Amino acid sequence: VKFNNCAGNKGVRYETNSLDFKVRADGTLFAAHHLQVPSKQLILVVTAWDPQTLGRWEAMVRFLVAEKSQHNGHKPKGRKAVAGELVQQQSDTLLPWRQHQSANGLRRQKRDWVIPPINVPENSRGPFPQQLVRIRSDKDKEIHIRYSITGVGADQPPMEVFNIDPVSGRMYVTRPMDREERASYHLRAHAVDMNGNKVENPIDLYIYVIDMNDNRPEFINQVYNGSVDEGSKPGTYVMTVTANDADDGTTANGMVRYRIVTQTPQSPSQNMFTINSETGDIVTVAAGLDREKVQQYIVIVQATDMEGNLNYGLSNTATAIITVTDVNDNPPEFTTSTVSIHTSPGLKKGVRTSVVIARDFTGSLMGQAGSRNWGGMGLPIPTCTHSHFSFSQAEGPRVKIQHFAAAVDYEMNRAFMLTVMVSNQAPLASGIQMSFQSTAGVTISVTDVNEAPYFPTNHKLIRLEEGVPTGTVLTTFSAVDPDRFMQQAVRYSKLSDPANWLNINATNGQITTAAVLDRESDYIKNNVYEATFLAADNGIPPASGTGTLQIYLIDINDNAPELLPKEAQICEKPNLNVINITAADADIDPNVGPFVFELPSVPSAVRKNWTITRLNGDYAQLSLRIMYLEAGVYDVPIIVTDSGNPPLYNTSVIKVKVCPCDENGDCTTIGAVAAAGLGTGAIIAILICIIILLTMVLLFVVWMKRREKERHTKQLLIDPEDDVRDNILKYDEEGGGEEDQDYDLSQLQQPETMDHVLNKTPGVRRVDERPIGAEPQYPIRPVIPHPGDIGDFINEGLRAADNDPTAPPYDSLLVFDYEGSGSTAGSVSSLNSSSSGDQDYDYLNDWGPRFKKLADMYGGGEED
Repeated sequence: VKFNNCAGNKGVRYETNSLDFKVRADGTLFAAHHLQVPSKQLILVVTAWDPQTLGRWEAMVRFLVAEKSQHNGHKPKGRKAVAGELVQQQSDTLLPWRQHQSANGLRRQKRDWVIPPINVPENSRGPFPQQLVRIRSDKDKEIHIRYSITGVGADQPPMEVFNIDPVSGRMYVTRPMDREERASYHLRAHAVDMNGNKVENPIDLYIYVIDMNDNRPEFINQVYNGSVDEGSKPGTYVMTVTANDADDGTTANGMVRYRIVTQTPQSPSQNMFTINSETGDIVTVAAGLDREKVQQYIVIVQATDMEGNLNYGLSNTATAIITVTDVNDNPPEFTTSTVSIHTSPGLKKGVRTSVVIARDFTGSLMGQAGSRNWGGMGLPIPTCTHSHFSFSQAEGPRVKIQHFAAAVDYEMNRAFMLTVMVSNQAPLASGIQMSFQSTAGVTISVTDVNEAPYFPTNHKLIRLEEGVPTGTVLTTFSAVDPDRFMQQAVRYSKLSDPANWLNINATNGQITTAAVLDRESDYIKNNVYEATFLAADNGIPPASGTGTLQIYLIDINDNAPELLPKEAQICEKPNLNVINITAADADIDPNVGPFVFELPSVPSAVRKNWTITRLNGDYAQLSLRIMYLEAGVYDVPIIVTDSGNPPLYNTSVIKVKVCPCDENGDCTTIGAVAAAGLGTGAIIAILICIIILLTMVLLFVVWMKRREKERHTKQLLIDPEDDVRDNILKYDEEGGGEEDQDYDLSQLQQPETMDHVLNKTPGVRRVDERPIGAEPQYPIRPVIPHPGDIGDFINEGLRAADNDPTAPPYDSLLVFDYEGSGSTAGSVSSLNSSSSGDQDYDYLNDWGPRFKKLADMYGGGEED
């Protein structure tokens, strides 16, 4: 057997479905041992599989067995009978298991037969289930046998594609098959007795699905893009189109053939291209491809299976777009021999100033845009002025002229005369008998525009000493107007002056000082002060330029040195520690150190108590001169002098804390407090202030106690909190509602005379006003009760107040004996209490005399 996996067959292994045969690595099939072939035909399945890709391929091998001549009138030993012992005794019955009688009368089991593959056509219309074959064992005459099948399609997915009658052994297919889904099935048939014991060895069954032409060819892409140079010879390869058919490629169902259906446009011929019917390669078949005439062809390609038979095969189409690419078969050519260009002055290097149009093929745009055949390269022919310009690579049919050497200046050159030559980057195609370049004359005219004034010296640097007085003339910072042919005036102004130290003359640009220049200012960076000025002309439109003036300030000795540090600490006894001092000067060298440190002669105690020892030019040491100095804070004046010319000095005061120290030279805690400056007098003053504050607090407490005592002594009989008279409001009149607007207010007011009060029946009175008439006399209450009967005094006063009708408040019961002449409002007698049941009001008797009337009205029960 021959096999090719397109990878050199490395590692491919072969095997068969029979133990009697083996396959060598070179594909040779041989018998594994001596055997007798039981039939005229033997079918094996050889499998090739790749362990790396796990791919498997199967092929069926059929052997035709030649019969040997028989001797002595009997069959060779071991041969089986030919008649009646074929595998397929009937059209659909297979006997894979056979029993044979030995010479001594015993039955001997022979080797199993190989069942030939079973072919099933795909897309069968049924009816289903459809019988494929019947499998039986010749032992079924002796015992009852049950048949079953296993494998993919039976008890493995896809499930139940095939089934078998367990009694008769007939195997069926249950539904239509699809070869594109699965091309073959490998099943195993089993025979067992009623107890499940194996009667025969399992037999392999191979079922192959026969392909039907049920799939159209499918192109890999619906649109294919290819290209071919113009002027190509017939037979030039263009592209390849590919279509795949899912049907069996070994049969006509899967054999695809190609053809060209249409070509658009059909110029210069309707058959410019042809296609290989088997490979799909598209090639040119005619000459005359010209990109300047036809830039693109659209070709419709058809793929048909059944080897291209249009009557029986299935077809599909795809589109092939063929682009004709440009070759340099047309040289560039200027449209005119002379070109005039107007440009503006002041253009910088590399700026494109103009274009000259050149075309291919006598004025028609023929070159392919973006290709080397279309772009041109401008080449200058030597002239007296060509060095000012360069010619860049053409973008399309245009030659770009760029400024090269210097800015174009109208005042220097008003026009330029150039001769330009243009040619394609790519050489002309072979066989073109034309000049590959073209020339033209170019006149470039410069247009005058208003240009901005400029400062010839920018940045301008001047040097002077700091401290020059106000109004000093420093320099003249003037600008130049490049427009010589325009009568324009230039005006100056400040654009940036951070410290506002400078002034500029608007006419001539003279700069003077507006304040004293100080080198030590924060506006100075590295001794340089920088200001920016503006120069503007009066052109149309106006233009302006800027200039920067840098002033380098030379230092003078105008800053006295300052002593450092401002505070220090020292022990009250000498030789334990000292104070290192130095100085800081805002000036720079040589107006700084070395410094001179000295003590002033006045007051004399300074030099008596202190001394200064020089260490170097910048440092000195301050220490005690005497053996002991009382702890405290001392202001020590020190005179510091720098080395400037003339030198400056400054008397600085350093605060020195003198304190007791321990053996390590550090101030103790008590010493630090004493050194803080609180002497004995200050401590005494603080204590006196504390005593006075405590005395004032004590007096205030005593006064509050006495005031509280007096308030209790003069307290009223009725506590202010119990006096509710302020809450009683008396209203003289009440307005009616919307329907009660006409009423006589006089009827609701108190009558002018008091006769109705004096003549009213005894027992009926108003208690919301003080009674008129004689008032009962009560015994005078003692002002100061005896301490022993204070409780009796309180009870007696309470009882008298409750029974006194003239005592406030007058709100126990309101009795209105005169209400006027009736009202349009309805009666309120229909308003009843929301309580429907009886309620016990006897608790009102326990509330005192003020609720006695309510207790009589509601607490009487059935007696009322």
